[in-house]
Amino acid sequence: MNMDIASEFLEMAARLIYIKTAMLLPRHEEADKLKNELIGELLEYRVCQMVAEELAGMAEYGQFTRKALKLERDKTYRRKHETAELLSAYLAAVGRGKRKLPPPVTAFRQLVSRRIVSVSSRIVYILRKLWDGNSVAFASLFEESRDRSDLVATFLAVLELMKAHRVSVSGTGAGAEIVMVKGSVGVGE
Repeated sequence: MNMDIASEFLEMAARLIYIKTAMLLPRHEEADKLKNELIGELLEYRVCQMVAEELAGMAEYGQFTRKALKLERDKTYRRKHETAELLSAYLAAVGRGKRKLPPPVTAFRQLVSRRIVSVSSRIVYILRKLWDGNSVAFASLFEESRDRSDLVATFLAVLELMKAHRVSVSGTGAGAEIVMVKGSVGVGE
């Protein structure tokens, strides 16, 4: 334990106790005087701390630094490379340039050229099929489908009609039938 720090701590504690006891007395002019002395010392200590911080920023012990000089750069390339190494570097650079280009239009041809079928058009199609016969085989709804978009839209249309309680499915597998629910309104409501 550092005796200097411990003794300073004990001295400050004793001083504060003395000021507190002096303030408890009916006449505490001496306590005010001691209190003002302590406040003055603390303010002085704070000023010393601030000055020390400023000086610490300026002082660099054992070091000397100067500002960097502006030098002319020699732009001559002096390295030697094998031809195969230069060719591979060139091909890598060309490949990087191609990767940054936008993809060609042909890459989107499959996505853009597909026909989009709306679920609502397939709902109308299903209701028209059910209007006359009131019962249709589930598989027959998919017979006229030309592509995947038709198949998906038809299936979603059946699910929507079932959710709205306009049709019901009876049976399972290939023999399933779709029946229009009685009391539901048909096409062109």
